[in-house]
Amino acid sequence: QVQLVESGGGLVQAGGSLRLSCAASGLTFSSYAMGWFRQAPGKEREFVAAIDWSGGSTYYADSVKGRFAISRQNAKNTVHLQMNSLKPEDTAVYYCAARRAITVITTTRYDFWGQGTQVTVSS
Repeated sequence: QVQLVESGGGLVQAGGSLRLSCAASGLTFSSYAMGWFRQAPGKEREFVAAIDWSGGSTYYADSVKGRFAISRQNAKNTVHLQMNSLKPEDTAVYYCAARRAITVITTTRYDFWGQGTQVTVSS
């Protein structure tokens, strides 16, 4: 079955960096657009970043634009989220998601989801 496993979360001070990774299995990875979402306590899950099947197109939420970068390695079935200049408001559980489509979407209508990894940014 399809599995998405996130890693790389943790505790970091404001201004620091983290690199999240998502390892995918059970699917033809290069056929899927990939996304990162996050959910803070008491809030709805929100879009963070997404990348198309080839890695040629990327999309970001305004709140992370210029600080985060999404990338993928189709040969390794992985997608990454490099997070720089982290702020306390970036604190959330971060989820990796896969959507079998050529186009990227910024809603939560993805086909598969990981279990999430906690990112905590202290002030």
